Amino acid sequence: MVHELSEGFPALIAFDLDDTLAPSKSPLPAGMGAALRALLAVRPVCIISGGQFGQFRSQVLDRLPADADLGGLHLMPTCGTRYMRFVDGAWCELYAHDLEPDQRRAAIDSIEHRAAELGLWEPDGTVDGERIEDRGSQITYSALGQEAPVDAKRSWDPDGAKREALRAAIAGDLPGLEVRAGGSTSIDITRRGIDKAYGINQLSAQTGIPLTGILFVGDRLMPGGNDHPVRTIGVPCHQVADHHETLDYLGALIPVLAAGRRPGDELLDLLEPLA
Repeated sequence: MVHELSEGFPALIAFDLDDTLAPSKSPLPAGMGAALRALLAVRPVCIISGGQFGQFRSQVLDRLPADADLGGLHLMPTCGTRYMRFVDGAWCELYAHDLEPDQRRAAIDSIEHRAAELGLWEPDGTVDGERIEDRGSQITYSALGQEAPVDAKRSWDPDGAKREALRAAIAGDLPGLEVRAGGSTSIDITRRGIDKAYGINQLSAQTGIPLTGILFVGDRLMPGGNDHPVRTIGVPCHQVADHHETLDYLGALIPVLAAGRRPGDELLDLLEPLA
């Protein structure tokens, strides 16, 4: 085992959303909703994603069984720059760390200019949904639109070259901000240091659970992936290929936790932490 795991591990299980719990920008499959309900009965759960709260509502909350324990669910939109809890029957924002108005304007101007310059501002007829989203704490460019079909998104930039060219060009315009390739067609712009490691650190501070007590499950934990920063702060991480693997993993993990047992090594095939 490569981690020093805290007593009672895992005290909380955190998940990426797109391609970990559901296909990109798509609702939870029915089986995943049921699995999360069962998991919430035995452990607190966090979901962290670059999307805004409306995406969490349509993808996750609207698909959970009515009797799911929402009090145990921690939502961290825009990589943890917002933190949402279910209090007194309603979702409440406990904090929000937004960009300044001039930073948001500069980010949008750079996206429009650089995407057009590089030939990555796609014709209107090929775009489905918003291209540029101002999420307050994050500006996101989706080349094919937020609501583009999953297959179209996957085929647009399979090797990441388009996103990297656009990311580098925008980063040159915005030296005070962080510019990252997000999903399969997207670029995310935030304050420097805002990534999923930031969000999980915030989660630890809010809950009092040490980083070594959190199990993170994601599909992009390798270097260059947007889940990868979580590996650099000492959080035990489990890699999945897609939501099907996540569902299989939870099918094995939940009965062990429900029985009050510590997961064995076969369920803790954790990635080596990285500096």
